[in-house]
Amino acid sequence: MEESGRPNKADDESNGEGVKYAANTSVSVERSRAEIESILSKYGANKFAYFSEDTKACIAFEISGKRIRFLLPLPDKREDQFKYRKHYSSRKLNTPGQQHGAWEQACRQRWRALALAVKAKLEWVETGIVTVEEEFLPYIVTANGKTVAEMVMPQLEELYQRGFVPRLLPENVS
Repeated sequence: MEESGRPNKADDESNGEGVKYAANTSVSVERSRAEIESILSKYGANKFAYFSEDTKACIAFEISGKRIRFLLPLPDKREDQFKYRKHYSSRKLNTPGQQHGAWEQACRQRWRALALAVKAKLEWVETGIVTVEEEFLPYIVTANGKTVAEMVMPQLEELYQRGFVPRLLPENVS
């Protein structure tokens, strides 16, 4: 993302599966994390925290009296996507340094995407399009320490598997 807040087209790259936002970003994970904290502060959030381990990271904060937690899945360093690179119609083994660099790039891309998502969500709230509760509902932490999504998703999946699929439009919509 440029300093102006607009996405940088140079950060995007087609990977054959579509465009992955910030695929070529040089913005470090640390800078993205600091940017997220700054964005949160600007929109009135407080009590910011983060942690990370090998295959996931987490940011947590409080806004409008609600505690919010985002889990960010990170790629596993051992995945084949980092071990090999495309070479014409075949694959070549990356050096350990290339493997680490490719993994770091994938982590940077995910942190940039998280920064974009957080900023967009907070802008929707600020503009009055949605409330904090509407926009962040899946990520609100409940009394038992789970997010709303962690509690509801298994139940929702079971309903769909049992054939209880709701209509896309309610009957009372004209």
